[in-house]
Amino acid sequence: MSSTNTASAEGRVPDSGPLTHATAYRDNIFALTQQAEDAVLRPVDCGLWPTDLRAALAARLAARMGLASVAERYLTRVTGSNAVIADATQDGADLGLAAGVAIMDKVALEAHAVTAADIPGLQGAGISDADIVRLCELNAFLAYQFRLIAGLRLLSGATT
Repeated sequence: MSSTNTASAEGRVPDSGPLTHATAYRDNIFALTQQAEDAVLRPVDCGLWPTDLRAALAARLAARMGLASVAERYLTRVTGSNAVIADATQDGADLGLAAGVAIMDKVALEAHAVTAADIPGLQGAGISDADIVRLCELNAFLAYQFRLIAGLRLLSGATT
């Protein structure tokens, strides 16, 4: 598997062995997963969420999920003031991003508590419907990717 493929690299897929063979059999899934990562983290139309902010949010959520190396990988894509968002102790208020950061955390950590009532709060913070959808896309992809990485690590015997 290619080290440019985040899921297999961070999932600790070895260079040879049964897991390597199994993942090679599904290489198209890994290629599509990487395409999805590229699409949500570096889209043509970022809307309110520039690529470095998206990477900071990804790093934040990866760290909160206990995936430190994944967080570090995403943090390398962050520049400027948006880096503060990767720090889970920061709420984004200083950058005017508190509502977006809060919903990302809530969806990632308390998905069961997310309701339709959360939408007006985002709209009230000046976040357009299209930008709310963009946040949801990012969060949904990250949830998938983090679970895939965790599963690969379990299969490979890696503990971190």
